[in-house]
Amino acid sequence: MKKLFVFDLDGTLAKSKSSLTDEMAKLLRDLLLVMDVAVISGGSWEQFEKQLLTRLPSDIHFERLYLLPTCGTAFYRYEGHWIKVYSEDFSHEERDRIIAALQRALQESGISVTKIWGEQIEDRGSQITLSLLGQEAPLSEKETWDPDFAKRRKITEILEPLIPSLSVNMGGTTSIDVTKPGINKAYGIKKLQEQLSYTLKEMLFAGDAIFVGGNDYPVQDAGVDSILVRDPDETARVIQTVIACLGDDEVQITSPGRAS
Repeated sequence: MKKLFVFDLDGTLAKSKSSLTDEMAKLLRDLLLVMDVAVISGGSWEQFEKQLLTRLPSDIHFERLYLLPTCGTAFYRYEGHWIKVYSEDFSHEERDRIIAALQRALQESGISVTKIWGEQIEDRGSQITLSLLGQEAPLSEKETWDPDFAKRRKITEILEPLIPSLSVNMGGTTSIDVTKPGINKAYGIKKLQEQLSYTLKEMLFAGDAIFVGGNDYPVQDAGVDSILVRDPDETARVIQTVIACLGDDEVQITSPGRAS
């Protein structure tokens, strides 16, 4: 029996940089009545507050909800209020080196961006993120810019040799995330194990980037049964199915695959 359902945020629970829908908020409330839930995303804590927390009903079981921003390099739990359990922040020297490498990789890739909305490189403390169209880019622009990840793969191929001691992953619709070595969503899963004492077999994960190079892939690679979803609408159907199946001997999953 699965006891902890772990979700990606952007592209899984909500559209990129968008808030949860009313339907998704209600589904999470219902899911938290029967099992623990964790959310791991490349977004900052402020993004979690904006996209997730402000949209959840006030009667939700927050004590069963665990939040891991910046690909699991930070961990928050609820004890009457949200507390930060840990954060793996970069030093000033590391930040400068990463930002310089991101700028160089983008330039050498030859990939041009005609318009940028907001910051293109964001320092999230424990993660540095390159958002190719900017942090405030409209979803309609982001969804069509790099749907097959080809542009970001080209940039990451140049970037990785520049910062070989760090982890580089593609996330969201237009972003590339840099974290400390060995610190990715699999690291967050390990921290969930330490904090909650769940085994990998007791966890279930859903994400839209479960492929080599995608920032959801380390979760599956760590041994967690995973469901590849296309978008939040498919995630909603998965949650409905899991709630309905909790009385069965086993939740039907694929590793990876698509919900039936």
